[in-house]
Amino acid sequence: MLTTTTYNREFARDYARRWAFDRNPLFYNFAGIGGDCTSFVSQCVYAGSCEMNYNPVNGWYYSDVGNRSPSWSGVSFFYDFMVTNKGNGPFGIETDETGLEIGDVIQLQNEQGRYYHTLLVTDYASGTYLVSAHTDDAYDRRLDSYQYAGIRFIHILGVREYKKNPETCFYNFYNGISLHS
Repeated sequence: MLTTTTYNREFARDYARRWAFDRNPLFYNFAGIGGDCTSFVSQCVYAGSCEMNYNPVNGWYYSDVGNRSPSWSGVSFFYDFMVTNKGNGPFGIETDETGLEIGDVIQLQNEQGRYYHTLLVTDYASGTYLVSAHTDDAYDRRLDSYQYAGIRFIHILGVREYKKNPETCFYNFYNGISLHS
């Protein structure tokens, strides 16, 4: 049975800060083949939710490089999953900049109208959000230091999950031991 639980924003932020300049050995590094930013943010959101959605058509999951959903590592696919997910896993809404909290997601758009970069909100200071990311690795980088043509914001509302122990899941995942509790 699915229950709706709170998304752990601190776990997502802590994971982002731990792995911002390193790579968790449980995941493939996509930096050389299109970018690692969305996979990294998916890892962060997973750290805060400990629930994947293994639906083969429109899920959000990662088992290995050959067995993952497009939404795990694709910018637009990630957005589509997060704002339309009615099944298990994290879910959210598109919001404006004022609706963001730590652990939420920002995506940047280029001049051709394509969203190309995914960032995790890790703090707020001096009038701007601080973000962490992969590909162009960043740890608490000021959002206003990025150049982009457009931007969208995803506020994670919660997690629909099957009952488990979130502390064990986070500890094992955070330390690169296991994807599952």
